[in-house]
Amino acid sequence: MKKSLYSIAAVFFISGFIHAQVIDINKMPKPGPTPTVNIATPQTFILKNGLTVMVVEDHKLPRVNTTLTFDHPPLVEGSKAGVSGIMADLLGSGTSKISKDDFNKKVDFLGASINYRANGASANTLSKYYPEILNLFAAGITDAKFSAEELSKSKERSIAGLKSNELSAQVIGTRVFNALTYGKNSALGEYETEQTLNAITLADVQDSYQKNYAPNNGYLVVIGDVKYAEVKKMIEKAFDGWKKSDYKFQALPKFANVTKTEINVVDVPTAAQSVILLGDVHELKMKDPKYFAATTANYILGGGSLETRVNMNLREKNGFTYGAYTTLDTSKYDSNFSGSANVRGEVTDKAIKEFMTEIKGIKTIKPEELHNAKEKQKGSFILSLERPETVARFALNLITQDLPKDFYTNYLKSVDALTVDQVQKVSDEFIKPNNMRVFVAGKTSQFADQLDTLGYPVKYFDAYANPAAKPEVKKVDANVTVASIADNYLAAIGGKDKVSKITSITSVSSTKMQGMELGIKNTQALGGKTNMEVSMMGNVVQKMTYDGTKGSMTTQGNKMDMPAEMQAAYAKEQNLFPELTFAASKDLTLGGIEKIEGADAYSIKSGDTTYFYDVKTGLKVGEIKKQKMQGQEIEVPTYYSNYKDVDGVKLPFTMKVNQMGQDMQLDVTSYELNKATAEDFK
Repeated sequence: MKKSLYSIAAVFFISGFIHAQVIDINKMPKPGPTPTVNIATPQTFILKNGLTVMVVEDHKLPRVNTTLTFDHPPLVEGSKAGVSGIMADLLGSGTSKISKDDFNKKVDFLGASINYRANGASANTLSKYYPEILNLFAAGITDAKFSAEELSKSKERSIAGLKSNELSAQVIGTRVFNALTYGKNSALGEYETEQTLNAITLADVQDSYQKNYAPNNGYLVVIGDVKYAEVKKMIEKAFDGWKKSDYKFQALPKFANVTKTEINVVDVPTAAQSVILLGDVHELKMKDPKYFAATTANYILGGGSLETRVNMNLREKNGFTYGAYTTLDTSKYDSNFSGSANVRGEVTDKAIKEFMTEIKGIKTIKPEELHNAKEKQKGSFILSLERPETVARFALNLITQDLPKDFYTNYLKSVDALTVDQVQKVSDEFIKPNNMRVFVAGKTSQFADQLDTLGYPVKYFDAYANPAAKPEVKKVDANVTVASIADNYLAAIGGKDKVSKITSITSVSSTKMQGMELGIKNTQALGGKTNMEVSMMGNVVQKMTYDGTKGSMTTQGNKMDMPAEMQAAYAKEQNLFPELTFAASKDLTLGGIEKIEGADAYSIKSGDTTYFYDVKTGLKVGEIKKQKMQGQEIEVPTYYSNYKDVDGVKLPFTMKVNQMGQDMQLDVTSYELNKATAEDFK
């Protein structure tokens, strides 16, 4: 294998040497002229029920892409918030003529995909199977089957999803930010809860379907290896039974920005990082003559590549985050400017200050910045034309956004024509640094006092956008020490004598990641020994082992040595219960009292790890470890609950972990104590 790798490297080296003989690498290549873009014009027809159909023939590949989109304002769902999502989840659950399982098997057998959403649907297939897929796709819409059994399952899944995100600063932050920006009683600001989901009935689902899935508000775009005349007949037949709706949608209310920039905060004591969101609402739309200048200004600020201003500042210069971004939304029903970054808790105030500095600084743009942004945007536009869904989106935007017919054919020329003065001036239209909402969801004990020094009013809210008081930092009683906290913990789980006799712990647990069920068997022993196996559908897909001296990692049969820094970390974990040595350790410091899942907990810091112990029960409720990944320092929190007796010792049967913003809950099904042997770590 090494020989072949060296051969490949040699080929690249030689070709590079030859290339250097004919090209002066010190000269910047001159860009060619802006190319002319030819975008296919769809052939359009309208069905009797009002459905607008656009067809673009593209015979380069034997594939067909079909997209259904509905153009109407979002609906307020109120006490039934979440019903449109439930409705979309039930679409595709079969029809009056075909069961859910048979429907899915048929789609899979043909190697196709069909997806239904609250605001539309899509289907992708090989062209030779298009007639069958189109009929299934249409039947799922026009002959949708909504059953009480599937409704119950969908509600259970949705509620489980809510519970799994209870501690997610990202989810909490997005929910509260939208509620404060648009109002909790608006379609854009409301949020679903367990109560609203439980209140949804089959009649509510049917009503949501009748309103949202109406052909007279729909646009069906077909792009691919089809013939217009043939596909027109197929669509007319497939959607013949779909009836139009007379429902009149209410226009969205007028949304306003805050009168003066303010900082809104939600305390999330379990947050691994601070989630920063900021933004304002505006009136800019795609058809506005200032659209291209505005999108380019945002591209330079934070909407483009890694070299944007906010990313270069917050990530590259200061190392606050993995990435900082801004977005300019000019959609038909909600135009807004927003920025986001997940940063280390202790630098939250500094990150906000730098973010706002860059936002205010966009009033001045350098000519080379504009040149680079224009070239990159043109390149991205040209590359996007390779994707059928891009052409479909363009065709749809021309109608729904009321754009000039030559909007996309002149796209590159419009970007080329921009001047520095135009881009600088237009930022006033959508960036409002004096009327901006700056939002933070995170562990306020790390940054609350520092926010007061930034010069903006600071307001606090709970996880559901209700006003709240600034979190109080409680002090630890003088008689509480690191040793007493450790002793209370050991006593709470069974006593120091029993705990000290444990030489190994094996746990079997399950979790869900990206919708997949995973099984985890984790064996730990004294001396840092560990063996963790991750399985899917009964097959081991990952294995990680450290035998006290060296470690290895195996993924789908490929084995490699464990990275040195990871081996060093395991080598430090000599004890299964580090609390046994707390009394004698000089490297531990007692922190304050913090909220962990709503309860007061003592914090004890040991190097890069912070442990948390419930003030009342004494049980360990969490720990946070600092790690370095890709040059950035991150915090990985783990929270423990649901303690149960195992051979006279209490152990947690529920663990919640956040890794790189991904929340996981591990549910332990069994423990074994003192059963591991040397064979388990080979």
